[in-house]
Amino acid sequence: MNTTPRTVLISGAGVAGLALAHWLARHGFTPTVVEYAEGLRSGGYKVDVRGAALTVLDRMGLLDAARALRTEVRTGTIVDGRGKRAASMDADTFGGRVHEDAELLRGDLHRLLHDSARDGVEYLFGDSIAALTDTGEHVEVAFASGRTGRYDLVVGADGLRSATRNLVFGPDDRHLTDLGHYIAVATVPNRLGLDREEMTYIGAGRTALVYSTAREEGARAMFLWRSPALDYRGLDRAGRERLLAEAYAGEGWEVPSLLADTASSPDFLFDSLSQVKMDRWSRGRVVLLGDAAHCASAASGQGTSLALVGAYILAGELAAHAGDHAAAFGAYERRMRPFAETNQALGPANVKRMVMKTKGQVRFSLAMLKLLNKMPGKERMLAKVVEPIHRAANAIDLPEYRIAEGDLRLRK
Repeated sequence: MNTTPRTVLISGAGVAGLALAHWLARHGFTPTVVEYAEGLRSGGYKVDVRGAALTVLDRMGLLDAARALRTEVRTGTIVDGRGKRAASMDADTFGGRVHEDAELLRGDLHRLLHDSARDGVEYLFGDSIAALTDTGEHVEVAFASGRTGRYDLVVGADGLRSATRNLVFGPDDRHLTDLGHYIAVATVPNRLGLDREEMTYIGAGRTALVYSTAREEGARAMFLWRSPALDYRGLDRAGRERLLAEAYAGEGWEVPSLLADTASSPDFLFDSLSQVKMDRWSRGRVVLLGDAAHCASAASGQGTSLALVGAYILAGELAAHAGDHAAAFGAYERRMRPFAETNQALGPANVKRMVMKTKGQVRFSLAMLKLLNKMPGKERMLAKVVEPIHRAANAIDLPEYRIAEGDLRLRK
């Protein structure tokens, strides 16, 4: 078997790209990660690692370190427009987690993965792919900075709005399916004095929540709302903040204060809730990974786990099929596609529970939550609601790739 190290350019230093760099380096490849941000991203929302992804972290030797970085959020509470509590429960039940699952801040996970993938990995921060040409023998890459490079393979791990995907497979409108909702996330002052708590407000077509963790002084706010298509891609930050404010005009609870605080947030995010669906994830010497290939949307709760599992499998298959990238890409997609599609199915179903359509539905849901909150065994009843997430999180048999005497063989 040919085990000569191969040069691989990874576009994107998110969870998928960093995890892939870790595994490629361990398998004897020479990875380069290019990221248009000036450094690792520290913002974003808290994320869950579940099911098969926990096994991947364990095989990386990072599971204990990841669990040490847990947010330690203790309780979740749902309130109405007057701030009256409809229900409170422990945070794991509220977030649909079982005892083994790990909830981390995305930035903490980025740092953990980056620290595990320093040796043998080159990082190009503050740059991006401007153009690429697949010659059949290699990929010629022109970067936005003006530098050029030649790589055996290129991996697009650059998220929902993947520039790599656009260059190789065409524009977003060919691959994105919008779920009719929008999301905004911002770091805000902890004006409510939350102590490892999460509070959620439910309005008609509008959900807003804010939480604090053991690892941050401030708080994070998230807004999730139903809307017809918004023309926001060409807007600057101020324009997007206006759209958010218009969407939540007249809402109760602490929503006006949270909206006002987004103006000073250092990491304001605004995007559609969308999924990526493609007929194939590779073309020639270019392959897609994570959200770039199969974004399940934030509503699925599974994007981070899909990224970790996909990176493990892609690197393992490239090593197991050394010298034949086409066979490796095919094996990677055959293993990952059913898993990705199972988890994508969670998104549309979950968002219906996260955002109520009408005031009547809001009143009914709050009344049921208040009733449930008084019943013994409520945690067991709520756990049944999130069973589909855990089935989906474990809906793949992970092969065990190993290096032995210079060869990497597929053991299972």
